[in-house]
Amino acid sequence: MDSRSSQRSPFAKLQRLDPLTLAVRPPTTRRNRWPIPLVAVSSWLRALLPASVGADWRERLRVVLGATVGILATALVCRTLAGSQAAWPWLIAPLGASAVLVFGVPSSPLAQPWSVVAGNALSTLVGIACVRWVASPEIAAALAVGLAIALMFALRCLHPPGGASALLVVLNGIQDPFFALTPVLVNSVLLVAVGMLFNGATRRPYPHRAAAVSRQARDDEADAVDADLNAVLARYNQVLDISRDDLKALLQDTQLSAYQRKLANLTCGDIMSKRLITVGHQTLLQQAWALFQEHRIKALPVVNAAGGIVGIVTPADFMRAGDGDRGMNFETRLRKLRGWTDGSVSAGSGRVGDIMTRQVRVASVNRHLSELIPLFGSTGHHHIPIIDGADHLVGIVTQSDVVAALSALGPASRDRLYD
Repeated sequence: MDSRSSQRSPFAKLQRLDPLTLAVRPPTTRRNRWPIPLVAVSSWLRALLPASVGADWRERLRVVLGATVGILATALVCRTLAGSQAAWPWLIAPLGASAVLVFGVPSSPLAQPWSVVAGNALSTLVGIACVRWVASPEIAAALAVGLAIALMFALRCLHPPGGASALLVVLNGIQDPFFALTPVLVNSVLLVAVGMLFNGATRRPYPHRAAAVSRQARDDEADAVDADLNAVLARYNQVLDISRDDLKALLQDTQLSAYQRKLANLTCGDIMSKRLITVGHQTLLQQAWALFQEHRIKALPVVNAAGGIVGIVTPADFMRAGDGDRGMNFETRLRKLRGWTDGSVSAGSGRVGDIMTRQVRVASVNRHLSELIPLFGSTGHHHIPIIDGADHLVGIVTQSDVVAALSALGPASRDRLYD
């Protein structure tokens, strides 16, 4: 029982008595008044509206010119070859639909050369066979279209105008198989040839080559993406007007665009490490070094009493501090650092303020991460303290934070210690 039900009257669930029929019936709810939800009706009506065409005026003009040139060139050549004594038409009507596919959607699997040529020619042969062997024209027409589609599926040459070619043959009662050669096959080959030249000249590769998918090292995630895509396509179980490789490339481009958008909106405050270990100006070097060893960090911000950053200290500063004696070699300095850790060497009056780096590169909490990345790549910074509007230290961004943010493709506030 939800909270709303618990707030109702205890009699709200009782059935209502009909005074006319003395029958007990449940209260009528608003949902039961309509046999079909209005939302579903509205969605169905919107589906009847024409879909927008994602092509600008240049692309539309290219398609119009391509179809015009393709049909004109095919007609001129076939008219010349046929002569005035031709027994058949020198141009078939379904070729107009083929032109729409070849020049309008040259990347479609339904518009590729094998689909155009084999789809039209083989469907014509199916129609001729139906005319010869089926007496009823109505049954012959239906069988011609159905069998043509089945054959195109089997031979991987599905081409919508092929169904029209089969129907055209039946309606005209054509029984001569030579009709499938000319004009159907000749028309189709010429149209495909013009499509190759025109689409190539207008930077629309035809035959369409599958979009190049990045050949990165295979890993479990990439295999999982492929498996998910295969599962979705199998569940969809419909003919798609796009190849699988092109679909995968579109998904990758979409992911890249989303990555770039999120990266542009990501700020230092979204990814910075918030659990800070800080020291003061008067902190003993031995204490500061112990913090490095205990928390496995590589930088200690130095703050004043107001919480503002006045410097930063790193293990490199300790190494330089150990070089007070010019004759001290690396092993001696390393033993001195270890001595600070185990307490065998006294740090004396050494303070963090004596060795810290005073000029610190800081960034605002609202600064975009994209502006910060060059600092890591070109200036050698590994840790950048983050301050708020009052110049108080509120976090630190490390290279690990940047890598984690990029791999996550989104804001990921860090609660862990920086490294």
